[in-house]
This record gives sequence, structure tokens and C-alpha cells, in this order.
Amino acid sequence: MAFRLLKSTLFLVFVIAISCGNHSGNKNQIQNKSSKNAKPGDSTSVIENKRLVLGANRTEAYLPLIADKRVAVVGNPSSLILKKELPNGEKIYVHLVDSLLSLNQNLVKVFSPEHGFRGKADAGEAVKDGKDPKTGLPVISLYGTNKKPKTEQLKDVDILVFDIQDVGVRFYTYIATLHYVMQAAAEANIPVVVLDRPNPNGSYVDGPVMEAAHTSFLGMHAGVPLVHGMTLGEYAQMMAKEHWLKTEKTVGLTIIPMKNYVHEMQYSLPVRPSPNLPNDQAVMLYPSLGLCEGTTLNAGRGTEMQFQIIGAPYLPKETYKLNYTPAPNFGSKSPKFNGELCHGLDLRTVDPLHEVDLTFIINAYRDYTEKEAFFNTKNFTAHAGTAQLQKQIEAGASMEEIRASWHSATQDFLKIRSKYLLYD
Repeated sequence: MAFRLLKSTLFLVFVIAISCGNHSGNKNQIQNKSSKNAKPGDSTSVIENKRLVLGANRTEAYLPLIADKRVAVVGNPSSLILKKELPNGEKIYVHLVDSLLSLNQNLVKVFSPEHGFRGKADAGEAVKDGKDPKTGLPVISLYGTNKKPKTEQLKDVDILVFDIQDVGVRFYTYIATLHYVMQAAAEANIPVVVLDRPNPNGSYVDGPVMEAAHTSFLGMHAGVPLVHGMTLGEYAQMMAKEHWLKTEKTVGLTIIPMKNYVHEMQYSLPVRPSPNLPNDQAVMLYPSLGLCEGTTLNAGRGTEMQFQIIGAPYLPKETYKLNYTPAPNFGSKSPKFNGELCHGLDLRTVDPLHEVDLTFIINAYRDYTEKEAFFNTKNFTAHAGTAQLQKQIEAGASMEEIRASWHSATQDFLKIRSKYLLYD
């Protein structure tokens, strides 16, 4: 009995030490929006002296939930825990899976989203099941033909822990993965724990709103704007309580919220959330440039400037002065205009946006010499969530006219969203 008590006490001390160590850094990750980008009516929270604590860092909050259970993690390379910050400012991270194993938790498998557990697959590329070479854990892909955990894949699982960095854009597929994980968990009576993370595009809500006729893996839920302004924890609550999961059973959902987070904060991601979002500028521009995926415009795939440039051979070089030639690279085995000289725009120094700006695409369509080839209509509509946007661009509508067309539906969403916000 004395030995068991000593063992339990030592384990508790170890967990508390890790939790405290996790909180030691991140002093500069919470910032007020600068006056340069502030707008009339913007609210700013003064929390510069408080430290952001991610859900994954709050080990003291979720270890009791998974103790003595068979655990499956839904994660990818972004599932990181901050361990400490060195005097030179360098931050040391450990993967959630490695952390849980070091704490003797009973991990039985990993589920991975688009791009895979180690994040090396192209967008849209099927990811095969396998084994994690570092830990030996079986890794089950939730992309391709198996987007939803199967009943047999959950038979040896008591609880699911979801920890993935999202970027706050509706067609970024990690939301769809969370939907299917929660749906499967509800059907199997398995609880889900979501370790919440910041939304780097969480300061605004904007963009075309998904229509029911066009829902897909790129947008599972009608009525949601392209930029929803929610963390995955908040969005998970909305899916469950608005009955978007379409299950007879209710999912047992626990959110491990962050500490000292506000939606207006600027947050720099420690690693790429996916192969073609290499830095903060790309993440910031992604809501405005992501719709290029449904056009023939190259948005930097096949370069080291993904989602920071746009271009094509069919844009006038007099106006589009950036010249580049896409080539296969990490995250893009077959980029658009592979090996062809493109004329384009360099957006690497564009100031931070706090709304969706489609003028880059609108102007490119206006200037394109091969207009009939500009849109991949099916793909563009799937990303936009509506067939109206392509028609508006083709008709020469301005950004202001287009934004006005989604204003009413966005206001309807804001009313729903307000019920599930965990942070200011």
C-alpha cells in the first residue's frame, strides 16, 4: 500500500511539473492588434502580461480523463506540446503522442487526417494506413476512401483525443475529419476529448456561405461562412449541439479550453499545419487565396512561396511582374503549370487582412487571356459553397457587391456562433 501511495504521489508530482514547465514560455504569442490594422469598433483585450496556455499543454486537465483507458489520438505534426523556452527564445516542443507515452498512458493507435500523421502527403492525395516508425503505433488514415473511423477500428478504443491545428477556413479539411470522428464516436459510445488550439484567422467572420446543395468534405455544414472565426473546440460544440452530426446518439464531448486566449490575438504557428502553408503569411492569405484551388491560377504550389503568390502563363507580364516556374517539391508533386513560366503577383509583404479579399482572383479573371479555362466550376463551387460566386466574378461584380451578397447569411451564422464561443 505504501509503495502504491508513493508511486501515485511521484506520478502526480511529475504531471504537475510537466504542466508548469509547459506554461513557462509563449510570452510573446499574445499580442494586441496593432493600430495599423485596427478598425473603428474593434475591441482589443489587454492581456500582454498573461501567457497563452494551449489545451494540449493542460495535462492536469485531461490526464485524469484518459487514465486507465485505451486511448486513440487523432493528430498530425501540429499536435505539439510546448515543453520549455530557452534563454535565446528558442521553444522546445514534444509531440502529444510522445508525451502521453512518456506518461505511461495506454495509447493503442493513431488516426491521421489529410496529409498524414507526419504531414508529407499532397493535398487530395490518398494516405495509406501504416505504422508510425518512431513509436510503432498503428496509424489509420482518415483521408481517401476511409474518412470516418470504422466500427472495427474503434473496438479496442475507450476514448478519442483530438488535437490538430486548424486555420479557421471552412474548406480546410480538418473540420470534416473532426465531424466524422465525433459522428463515429457517438455511434460507438466512445467519448471525445478536443484539446483546443488558437485560430490564426479567428479575428473575423466573412466569405461566401455554404449552401446545402453544395456540401461536401470541403464544407460539411450549410450556413457556415468561408471564415467562421471559431476554434475547433468551439466548432465541435456547435456541431454537436446543433445536431449537425446527424446521429441518433449524442457524442460525449469534452473540450479542454485554452487559457488567456482571445479571438483577436495574433498567433504564430510553430510548424506547418499542412505542407503548403509554410508560414504565417500563407496562413493569413489562405482564406483569400484558397479559392484559387478551383481555378487554373497557380497559388504558389511548386515553389517555396505557397499561398503567398499567384500566377499563370495567361496573365500579362506587364502588370503581373513576378516571374516564376513551378516545379515538383515537398507537398506538390504535380503543381499547376509545372515547368511553365508564370507571370504573377508577389503577396509576401501584403499587410494582415481581417476580411476575405477576392480582388486578387477578380482582377486575375479580368486580365486572363484564356477566360474560358479560368474556372474549374465543380471544384470552385465546392470551395466557395455556392455557384453564385463564379457567376458574380464572370459578370464583373466588385468585391463590395460580392460581400454585400453574403452579408445577410453571415449575420444568421453569427447568431448561431455566439452560443458556442468559449473565448472573447
